[in-house]
Amino acid sequence: MVPHRTRLASLAGLTLVAGLVATPPASADEASEIAPLHPAPSAENGELTHQANGLWFIELQSPPTTEGTSSERVESEHARFRTEAEGHGLEYTERHSFSDLWNGFSVEMDDAQVGTAREIPGVSAVYPVVTYEIPETEDNAPDLDTALPMTGADIAQNELGLTGEGLRVAVMDTGIDYTHPDLGGGGFPNERVVTGYDFVGDDFNAGDPSTVPVPDEDPQDCHGHGTHVAGIVGAEGEVTGVAPGVDFGAYKVFGCGGSTTSDIMIAAMEQALADDMDVLNMSIGSAHSWPQYPTAVAADNLVDEGMVVVASIGNEGSTGLYSSGAPGLGEDVIGVASYDNTHIQAASVTANPSGETIAYMEMGEASPPPTSGETDELVHVGRGCPSLGDELEADPEGRTALMVRGECTFAEKYDAAMAAGATGVVMYNNVPGMFAGGGIVDQGAFAIGISATSGAHLRELLEGGEPVTLTWTGETTTVPNPTGGLISSFSSYGLSPDLALKPDIGAPGGLINSTYPVDKGSYATISGTSMSSPHVAGGVALLLEARPDLGAHEVRDVLQNSSDPKAWWGSPDAGYLDNVHRQGAGMLDVPGAVLASTTVTPGKLSLGATEGEVTETITITNDGDGEATYELGHESALGTHGDTFTPSYNDASAEVAFDSDEVTVAPGESVEVRVTFTPPAQDFEQMIYGGYVSVTETGGETYRVPYAAYNGDYQQIDAMTPITNGDGEVLELPWLTRITGCGAFSGLECVSEGGGTFENQPDGATYTLEWVDGLPDVPYVIAHFDHHVTRLEMTVIDERTGRPVHPDRNVAVAVDHVHRSATGTSFFSYAWDGTVLDRHGRITPVRDGDYSLEVRALKALGDPDNPDHWETWTSPVITIARG
Repeated sequence: MVPHRTRLASLAGLTLVAGLVATPPASADEASEIAPLHPAPSAENGELTHQANGLWFIELQSPPTTEGTSSERVESEHARFRTEAEGHGLEYTERHSFSDLWNGFSVEMDDAQVGTAREIPGVSAVYPVVTYEIPETEDNAPDLDTALPMTGADIAQNELGLTGEGLRVAVMDTGIDYTHPDLGGGGFPNERVVTGYDFVGDDFNAGDPSTVPVPDEDPQDCHGHGTHVAGIVGAEGEVTGVAPGVDFGAYKVFGCGGSTTSDIMIAAMEQALADDMDVLNMSIGSAHSWPQYPTAVAADNLVDEGMVVVASIGNEGSTGLYSSGAPGLGEDVIGVASYDNTHIQAASVTANPSGETIAYMEMGEASPPPTSGETDELVHVGRGCPSLGDELEADPEGRTALMVRGECTFAEKYDAAMAAGATGVVMYNNVPGMFAGGGIVDQGAFAIGISATSGAHLRELLEGGEPVTLTWTGETTTVPNPTGGLISSFSSYGLSPDLALKPDIGAPGGLINSTYPVDKGSYATISGTSMSSPHVAGGVALLLEARPDLGAHEVRDVLQNSSDPKAWWGSPDAGYLDNVHRQGAGMLDVPGAVLASTTVTPGKLSLGATEGEVTETITITNDGDGEATYELGHESALGTHGDTFTPSYNDASAEVAFDSDEVTVAPGESVEVRVTFTPPAQDFEQMIYGGYVSVTETGGETYRVPYAAYNGDYQQIDAMTPITNGDGEVLELPWLTRITGCGAFSGLECVSEGGGTFENQPDGATYTLEWVDGLPDVPYVIAHFDHHVTRLEMTVIDERTGRPVHPDRNVAVAVDHVHRSATGTSFFSYAWDGTVLDRHGRITPVRDGDYSLEVRALKALGDPDNPDHWETWTSPVITIARG
């Protein structure tokens, strides 16, 4: 049999604009699938993508010092690990040690040694250290005015007199440009940026193995993302942020570009704790992760220490369900979703001959458009995707190409127009809303993106027969955003893999204008949950200024009670609320939280996997001065079902009953109400449903508690599955493979950098366990995970006996809380270096001979003692024949 060769591809990019539809609701007793008019953005492209693991967290057994363990005990465990690791022959490089918020190390070691590390006495878990990319930006004019009213932050400032004064907000990001006049101006520290630290240095990029962190005491931002985030939290000047009176701590964990790692994040969290910050904003996260991931655990421990932690839930909406990331998945962290801004302030042109003003956004790295004069005559060339067999619909030589977005990359369209001699590109959206496309490499001509409405107008002018041009005005215009107030297309879905309700709350994050480093123009527009998170962090500062009695664990409940659920992005006029596991409690309402006279706890209900009735208890507390009567009700939201990576939508609703439909509560008193949820019929596979319990005060406000659940047996989800590539070929993963064709990569960098070809060995293979042509000749198992895995184990079976090499000491790989694959065609790789731990706990090479690897995956929330909760695969025979 000819081995199947699979070439690896890079991760797919994100699409940033959602679409709308109108669909009538189904009847109350009939569940229907609901389809949006415009498909949801999807990262599915059929390309096999290697999700490489390089660095590792090693967690030790005792809780960290913030959970009560003595410093002496933690230090003793650290010392013991180092001694035991040396005795076991573990080859690793220690990067960071942690003790306050999380107990353990981050290390650099070959993937093949993960099993050995897990078996060292005192080690409780091993996790991959993941990297985080900085989002792209688009230059624009300063304006937060349209975003602040979405959360009522303008009312909190102008009518309630709140500024966040006296509160200290930590921004863990790319640093802050403290010289910006809206953020204090002058040197560091100044009156606004009062403390901080640079953990990495300007040149660091986790994606470049040649760079290493070079910390210093100056958290100046040489990228811009952190300055933008800080401006949303609390700029004061030409831009006004949510809480313009706060003091900042700037914790720089990125260099001037590229990525950082999760262990550096934990180091910054520990510094924020030492600096006595009140609120921490982390516009950063690892997608498809677990709440047990070290950054989430460390963040939870910060909340236990009295710091409110706010984190973006992630920009992985195009990858489907369970895509939210740590630290936003932390049990006590406020994980924030994104809604699109109601208005967009953008550069403008005038369409000729109509004279209509058209807003545009610059695309990628194409040449900037001029500020005066006219374009060459426009010609509509269609889709422009040569990779899909397209020919341009008209000749753009010497003219400006008008193109429609979709089906292939912005760069491919731009390049096709340039190859045909176009002098510029105007690309119109294929769904409602504005967009700022990336990936374009300049070829000496401009490229701008306009809305679908503007594109239709230009096409109508062209059909009129007169020449159509655009006049550059050098001016900006503010236009309504068709997707304003709806969930952003990039915003990640929940639930958490342990079925906790995530995200918790939402705020404006799509197309937000804020501060930017002075030497980069002072202001910029960026989209992402990175922008929604600081809206909430600033809102927390305003709430704590008004209600300093609130504890760190109480803030989220108050915010969720007063939030406002929004309509489904797919049909905002059809009467559906968007998925609870996409928007959480809804849009942040700052004055609602500040002025709330009632608290309902818990602030959210995670019902888990329901196969029958579930009863929960909520507590209604009357914080007002007089007796209050409350009516209890239920508001249903849309559910999802089907494929994890490309979910479908349905209107199936739970039935909700109360032991009291109305209660009267004296001032300062509380009343408990039992709420019984009956799940909807299981009309679809892998259903997630949800809604809101409403508590309405007679003549007053409505307070809400969001709930969500998985409908049915959670263990029926297959985790370790085959994949289907872009050619429709089914690849029966897991595979036994060897790595070849690394190109520019060498050694294990070939794996850790995502390079190389994994060649299937369906009939087994012989390995020398030596280096051949710069590559390790060792067996790899590659696997795709449709769903999260609690624990992954690979054990070594001796083919002579059919039994493990060493009873109870034969683990080749053991990884805890494995993320689901990012797409339907991505996979992880796991190497075996031909060693096991013997009965004395020493690393021992196996003898030459025949072996197999048994791979066992414990499903999410699975019972390790229940064989039905494990999925198992055994590799073909591996022959070890050393040279």
